[in-house]
Amino acid sequence: MNAPHSNAGTETGTPFVPPPATTSRPSTSRFWQRNILFAIGFAIVGSMSLLALLAPWIAPYDPTALHLDTILSGPSATHLLGTDALGRDVLSRLLYGARVSLWVGFVSVGIAVAIGLAVGLVAGYFGGIIDELAMRLVDIMLCFPSFFLILAVIAFLEPSLGNIMAVIGLTSWMGVARLVRAETLSLREREFVAAARLAGAGRTRIILTHILPNAMAPVLVSATLGVAGAILTESALSFLGLGVQPPDPSWGNMLLEGKDVLEIAPWMSLFPGLAILVTVLGYNLLGESLRDFLDPRLKK
Repeated sequence: MNAPHSNAGTETGTPFVPPPATTSRPSTSRFWQRNILFAIGFAIVGSMSLLALLAPWIAPYDPTALHLDTILSGPSATHLLGTDALGRDVLSRLLYGARVSLWVGFVSVGIAVAIGLAVGLVAGYFGGIIDELAMRLVDIMLCFPSFFLILAVIAFLEPSLGNIMAVIGLTSWMGVARLVRAETLSLREREFVAAARLAGAGRTRIILTHILPNAMAPVLVSATLGVAGAILTESALSFLGLGVQPPDPSWGNMLLEGKDVLEIAPWMSLFPGLAILVTVLGYNLLGESLRDFLDPRLKK
């Protein structure tokens, strides 16, 4: 005997049409979008970092050497990106300026992350009066516009690379502290933390071994985006004359030197501006892609 089969639809004279199969086009499209943005951001960041590391070997000239016979020369075979008002090679100064900008970004963000992690972990894990005091300190720091606070501090210090990195780091840890505190408040109630307490683990071990590794995902994203912000801040300070001092090259002071001859030598401002734009764009793309990868709510 033949097995019974469904004849739904045939009795009414219309053929049975199976429901369309579900596809994963949205998730696939999202996956490729994230990967493309990550690849672009990683390529930009990797290329800039490599150029900065290899600057002493690939720069065609000494970035501070004067060539008075080629003042304000346009891009040519001899000077690929032209020269400035003192005859210095723009390409060489751009490469060495990348070392300054990236170094400021990494060190200042490292300082900010270290402070933010410490404050956020302690406030989130212990709670109570410690949490209240820590968060009120964060609120007070956030009351001051960051850039103007940096300007006020730099005005009382000698403009130097070390001071710039320290000031940027000491005035930009509040966002990291809030992220880590929120993660810690959630993680301290999880089962694995309770199991560690029952096993006799001390507070320091629980914080460093169980909570800290699980709270690093948003910190990594914040740090990546923070490098871009630190590069912009350093460039702005140098443009105002409060950052890296001449003759040392920085993208910001290169823009400052180029603004007075913008009409006759636009390359002096164009190439440093493009370098800042591309580098900040690369870190922003990388940070946004990392956020998509690490946040499970954005994977659907």
